[in-house]
Amino acid sequence: MRRIVTMMLRVAGPYRDRFAASIRHSVIGSLAQAGAYASMLPILHELSRPQVEAAAAWRWFAVFAACYAVEAVYRCREIGFQYTEWTGVIESIRLRLGDRLRRMPLRELERRATGDLTTVVGGNVVNAALGVSAVALVFLQMVIVPVVLIAVFLVVDWRLGLTLAVVTLLAVPFVRQVQRISGSGFRRVDEADAAAASRIVEYVQGLPVFKATGQVGESSVRLRAALQEQTRHQAESQSRSALPALYAAAVVQLGVIAVAAVGTALVLGADLTAPILVAVVVGAVRFAEPLATATTLTAMFEITDAAIERVTEVLDVAPLDADPDARITRFDVAFDEVAFGYTGAPVLRGVSFAVPARSFTALVGPSGSGKTTVTRMLTRYADPDAGTVRIGGVDLRTVDPTEIYRHVSVVFQDVYLFGDTIRANIAMARPDATDAEVEAAARAANVHGFVERLPHGYDTRVGEIGGALSGGERQRISIARAILKDAPIVLLDEPTAALDAESEVAVQQAIDALVADRTVVVIAHRLSTVVGADQILVLEGGRIAERGRHAELLSARGRYARMWAAQTRARHWRVEAETAKVAGVEGGQ
Repeated sequence: MRRIVTMMLRVAGPYRDRFAASIRHSVIGSLAQAGAYASMLPILHELSRPQVEAAAAWRWFAVFAACYAVEAVYRCREIGFQYTEWTGVIESIRLRLGDRLRRMPLRELERRATGDLTTVVGGNVVNAALGVSAVALVFLQMVIVPVVLIAVFLVVDWRLGLTLAVVTLLAVPFVRQVQRISGSGFRRVDEADAAAASRIVEYVQGLPVFKATGQVGESSVRLRAALQEQTRHQAESQSRSALPALYAAAVVQLGVIAVAAVGTALVLGADLTAPILVAVVVGAVRFAEPLATATTLTAMFEITDAAIERVTEVLDVAPLDADPDARITRFDVAFDEVAFGYTGAPVLRGVSFAVPARSFTALVGPSGSGKTTVTRMLTRYADPDAGTVRIGGVDLRTVDPTEIYRHVSVVFQDVYLFGDTIRANIAMARPDATDAEVEAAARAANVHGFVERLPHGYDTRVGEIGGALSGGERQRISIARAILKDAPIVLLDEPTAALDAESEVAVQQAIDALVADRTVVVIAHRLSTVVGADQILVLEGGRIAERGRHAELLSARGRYARMWAAQTRARHWRVEAETAKVAGVEGGQ
């Protein structure tokens, strides 16, 4: 209980003090409720005497009424927190999760599946807030009322108190067993829920591929396996805790019978009056009520516990260190003996180079050579394992990622557009931009032409992930977004690699508008697009194998020259194949 309340106080965030106050209110209300039940005993005792002392009876009745009044006041305060602050707690948790995700190293963020994070921010947050608003308070009542009633029964007659204490001790092992089973079970259920959510996201996003391969509906092996695993864990969690829960309820019910039997024996032995016995039985029933529901509440408590654990796991991820006063004022780039690896596997090994401001640097090399990792280090995807990455002479390990992104625009090969309008997708770079500024960026990126042909123009919705547009159109929108941002540093992950010839020309023109008079680092797969680069860095095995201008690298007859020769031959093969195809068609005619 202490551990969970501590976790709940942390999850409550800005509502921590009010939640702590609601716990105090719940304790006071529960004590007052137990006191009201206890005061019934002296009232009945006074009323059952041959000579009733009206003044004493009224005094105890006043105590009874006062206890209920205190309970009502504090219960209202407690319920007020539950009903008025619950949504605020949910909002607070989600905002703090969003802030932590924003400041989380991208390497750590990519380690987590989309469905897993969706489950944390969605259902886990609601269950965690439920604990903050209700479960802990009900649990306190469940504990406090029986404890006070046992103390009262011990005062009335030690045998009655002992009977209730024994019942409690007999029921506790079953409740603890339910707790253990539910605890581990709900954690497994939660993990299975997250896995199923990830597979659902994967299924929806990859539906065209699944259709093409015949893996839809019952044939969707990956989704079906995840859903079956989810169902299995849910069924196991319920069935394994059912029997201990029944045993606990049975022990509690037998306890009420035992108290009534002991009380009856005391009445027959003239050690207890009949009215007091009635009060004792009523108290025993009230005592049994929270214990009978203990197993259900324990299961709810474990759901909350599992949810809080998953929420706090995300909140506990250490954000990137940063100096709040660190600012980037120049826009040259430098790598100094940078080493970096993923899960222990080295990707960059002692990489050093400099990119002067307003210059064009190309990264080329085979897949897995470290090109994308170099650009990721420039956006502080993660801090290097060794060496230093600088922008404008400032070590990026001291700079908040938000400050970095203020000065860096990134255009990826795989474009992500949001399910909104073309205008909204471009304006994401600068939400305060006017329609005229958005249109100017769109014209510079060769977007305006195809937008004019759409029925709703810039208010046309692009569909989920931009699915209503072609690859070239999506790419140009992402470039328009970067142009509108007007950042002095531009990172390009070969945005023309997957485009047809016509789209490539349009996108290349948009890129020319984007990179003018900026510091540019581009990952190039087609070497013909970087012939005019100020410097070309050839990466191989995580190291810079060659560097220089296009002509210098060709004359060196090294790795770059061989890549150039291979791509030149491939272009000739395509041209000859197209010529032969055309000739064959004409000959057939």
